[in-house]
Amino acid sequence: MGEYDILIVGGGINGCGIARDAVGRGFSVCLAEMNDLASGTSSWSTKLVHGGLRYLEHYEFRLVREALMEREVLWSAAPHIIRPLRFILPHHAGLRPAWLLRLGLFFYDHLGGRKLLPPTKTLDLSRDPAGRPLKPLFGKAFEYSDCWVDDARLVVLNARDAADRGASIRTRSRVVSARREGGVWRADIRDERTGEVTEVRAKLIVNAAGPWVDKVLNGTVGMNDARNVRLVQGSHIVVRKMFEHDRCYIFQNADGRIIFAIPYEQDFTLIGTTDQDYNGDPASVAITDGEIDYLCAAASEYFTQPVTRGDIVWTYSGVRPLYDDGASKAQEATRDYVLKVEGAPGEAPLLNIFGGKITTFRRLAEAMVEKIEAALGRRGPGWTAGAALPGGDFPVEGYAALCAEIAKAHPYLAARHVARLVRLYGTRVRRMLAGVGSAAGMGRSFGGDLTEREVIWQMENEWAERAEDVVWRRSKLGLTLGAAEIAALDDWMRDHRADHKTVVAAE
Repeated sequence: MGEYDILIVGGGINGCGIARDAVGRGFSVCLAEMNDLASGTSSWSTKLVHGGLRYLEHYEFRLVREALMEREVLWSAAPHIIRPLRFILPHHAGLRPAWLLRLGLFFYDHLGGRKLLPPTKTLDLSRDPAGRPLKPLFGKAFEYSDCWVDDARLVVLNARDAADRGASIRTRSRVVSARREGGVWRADIRDERTGEVTEVRAKLIVNAAGPWVDKVLNGTVGMNDARNVRLVQGSHIVVRKMFEHDRCYIFQNADGRIIFAIPYEQDFTLIGTTDQDYNGDPASVAITDGEIDYLCAAASEYFTQPVTRGDIVWTYSGVRPLYDDGASKAQEATRDYVLKVEGAPGEAPLLNIFGGKITTFRRLAEAMVEKIEAALGRRGPGWTAGAALPGGDFPVEGYAALCAEIAKAHPYLAARHVARLVRLYGTRVRRMLAGVGSAAGMGRSFGGDLTEREVIWQMENEWAERAEDVVWRRSKLGLTLGAAEIAALDDWMRDHRADHKTVVAAE
């Protein structure tokens, strides 16, 4: 039986962010995730660290300001998986007027204490290269700054840092029941691989189950009347690269929504997202024909080359667990987070998270730990604002220099391979490649530039157990590997686990 201060249910960005913050302040923490880390909402985002320009129209000023302030904090903490991105917003004569867009971007530039990211500027699309992929009718655009993030890796790195500081991170571990007894929680956790059930005692439970937050309340804890979240489906399509430059487009649509077209994984363009209510099982969500048609039509409104179904190489869909504020439209529901404490005086507290977004996960974690401290007592000051995530201990402008260092130390690696490894692992590439002096030393190749050395690193350090963990969450190599290659990788990983009984331990 394990005894902890805090049991966290859910291994998405909120759960892992809270685990990292709390254990860093001196709390003992156990996190249980029923599947793989980031296997729910946190890996199905648009991959942006952004203030949310369109949220200004819904008067979400506090959320926008907090998100804008977080951009550079997160960038400095993880410059390998987060990078600045310039966004091009073409003026559409039939939609929002140019003066309104410029006013909104003025607030966007000045609301959040921007220091390193460059400000907004106006573009003449007839002269700027960004105008070439667009229809000639778009002559003017505004260019502003936000950031791109590898969302699933952000989750894994928070979990890794939490584990390095002493947290117990249990993947494929479902909390099947929890009950208050003697002033603490007694929770039964089932290992989904073996079926073995173990009991954990905790002074407090944090329900960070995302789309399943109400299900945890209803089924696991037994609060049968819980109805707090509005599930909103967001879907994306990935097509072959539609433009050569490294900037992103943000397109207005006639229905008042916006979509993004983002350079993605070097050879592709990511287009999304949609917003529609969802009523099914979050684990079964999939893009609909209507969403595909919507995204193709919305992008084709702007690009000279129409986007068709035949251009699509991959799709993904996720469910965002928004707090149900009674908004009439899915796109109008608040993206802000709501934290609620349940429990009478003297009872072990249950802290629930509703809503939230990737950009504000660190601030959400701070707010949650403040509530934990109110219940369990203060342990230590906030610390995450200036702390690098694993592999991120280099300057924000130091990516190229780190690539050059790794390329010099390992000349047998192709430049593109080095760039990918540094983008995923940052300075921890040095540890991954320690002692390797040739291409043969990287071990078996599973296709593309994925090697045995990298897979073992992910299994031993990042909780990867199956091929899908490797090719869709720890990387996006599933875009280029074939089905047979992925199946062979899965077989190898299963055999490797059986032979070596791989565990992820604190460093």
